[in-house]
Amino acid sequence: MARVRVPAAALNAVNRLRTTRRPESPVPELAAQPRPWARALGLTTVVLLGAWLGLLVVGNVRVPVGPMNTTMTLRPALDGGTKINISPLGALHLDSHIAPVRLDVNVDQLDPDRSQALVDHPERLSGLQDEVTADIEHGTLDLAVRSCVAVVAGATALGLAVYRRPRRALGAGGLALALLAASGATAYATWNPKSVLEPRFSGLLSSAPSVVGNARSIVTEFDVYQQELARLVTNVTKLYDVTSTLPAYQPDPTTVRVLHVSDIHLNPASWKIIASLVEQYKVNVIVDSGDTMDHGTAAENGFLDPIPDLGAPYVWVRGNHDSTTTQAYLENMKNVHVLDDGRAVTLAGLRFAGIGDPQFTPDRSAVPDAEGTQEAAGDRLADALRAQRAAGTPVDVAIAHEPSAARRTDGEVPMVLAGHLHHTEMEILKEGTRLRVEGSTGGSGLRAVEGKYPDPIEASILYFDRDSRRLQAWDEIKLGGLGLTTAEVSRHLPKENQPGASPTPTPSTPAPTPSTPSSGTPAPASRTPSGSRS
Repeated sequence: MARVRVPAAALNAVNRLRTTRRPESPVPELAAQPRPWARALGLTTVVLLGAWLGLLVVGNVRVPVGPMNTTMTLRPALDGGTKINISPLGALHLDSHIAPVRLDVNVDQLDPDRSQALVDHPERLSGLQDEVTADIEHGTLDLAVRSCVAVVAGATALGLAVYRRPRRALGAGGLALALLAASGATAYATWNPKSVLEPRFSGLLSSAPSVVGNARSIVTEFDVYQQELARLVTNVTKLYDVTSTLPAYQPDPTTVRVLHVSDIHLNPASWKIIASLVEQYKVNVIVDSGDTMDHGTAAENGFLDPIPDLGAPYVWVRGNHDSTTTQAYLENMKNVHVLDDGRAVTLAGLRFAGIGDPQFTPDRSAVPDAEGTQEAAGDRLADALRAQRAAGTPVDVAIAHEPSAARRTDGEVPMVLAGHLHHTEMEILKEGTRLRVEGSTGGSGLRAVEGKYPDPIEASILYFDRDSRRLQAWDEIKLGGLGLTTAEVSRHLPKENQPGASPTPTPSTPAPTPSTPSSGTPAPASRTPSGSRS
């Protein structure tokens, strides 16, 4: 075959064409890639929502606890804790742990067979506590296993529905399990078994009206409203006593019970509430730390007429809304003990001393150095307390209206009561005196309608040992404000009265003798930030 000779110039041209790179045509982007933080936020949302849905659908167990059938559930919650629902009566709240999950225990019903067995064989009651403990441990273990399955299944299913990729879905399930494990570890680390000593009971009772009415109907039918409010507090205290079978402080018949009220501000509903508390708690003494009136006029004096029939001696000090006219009217009432200028009285084995507020707000006159005036009144009360102790009759409880006056008695008395702030406080002062500031037992009176929400009605039951005069415990009672029908009762213990604690004597008070009883120094309690009210 003959060869074809290609010219050299043509070969060079072909080679140049081969080596010349053709420019790449641009490839259009179909979609912008999501940012890492947006992807992380989306995954977090899927994990949390899927875990919550899993707990909601399958994350509960039915557990027999003693004679009761209960349902245990884990629920997301920022403050943790345990809530025991006793439908339809209300609920017990325990600050058992700090974690983003709350344990809900619903008491569904009493099992008739197990209840009847306890009735037929009362000897089984001795082992009921161990049985209940074992039931709760078994139920908690079952709940933990079921909750793990629930969060993994919920997060995985939602992840598969959103991403449509099995690997991403399994990753969501793994993160949900890790989150639950971390929450469980936090709950275990912050577990507080002593929370059962200070339960809070709250509820809306069927015996109270579900809706009392609007402001106009409350005014026109106020008598009905205050009667229903008194029924509410009566039933709450009964239910608290019956349902709270936890190992909390139980006062014995010799315990001295003091009802502390303050800042009633002409609310007539307060008298029925106080009478109900006196009856339910078997109150020995009522202490009113002032501002019973609003303007202190003689026309208001008739408001005080129910006091002698409340069922217990009434100890009173003047507040800045109470006039000397108010004080003179009360001094002439039977069963009323007006304390002023350090005057003292002994009731139910406790010795009280108090001083009236040096200011009178309704006259609208400018009082120079108001704070100094309060401190001067507190100093006079402290001088009277020292004199009482020197005379061999030490005071157990001092009373002043303004907290700044009450603070001046630090080191001279085991406990001092005050009001004025319209919210509760409990504080241990530097020298060991316990200061108790009561909220408004009148729900701030007419001021209740000034804000967006009405102020609550508050009062306290203080339990004192008859022999040592020590404060053993106190119950805080809080009712919904004007027109509301909610109630909450919570019990609190001084740290030295909790199991395993040993009381320490007050540094500035002599050791107790048969003629000079002394109260111990409570350990510091949590303090609410202070404020001021007129």
